[in-house]
Amino acid sequence: MEPSPPPVEPKNFLRGKTGLLVAVAVVVVLLIALPAYRWFFLISLGIGIVVAAILYFWNQHKPVKESSVEHKRPLGLE
Repeated sequence: MEPSPPPVEPKNFLRGKTGLLVAVAVVVVLLIALPAYRWFFLISLGIGIVVAAILYFWNQHKPVKESSVEHKRPLGLE
């Protein structure tokens, strides 16, 4: 009995910079073609910026201390 060859992983052509460019292109096309997406995008972008700013300033003023982290290595890896 011959061993079976290992399964071939599918090639993903949307990796790295190419995937980012495709995502940006899709967003731009939707923003141009569908006016309702403009409002959704602007509101989402505004909420994202506010949340990012809150998290940034929170971590600047109250950084996480090493003593407050309970499970530093939950899998027991050294």
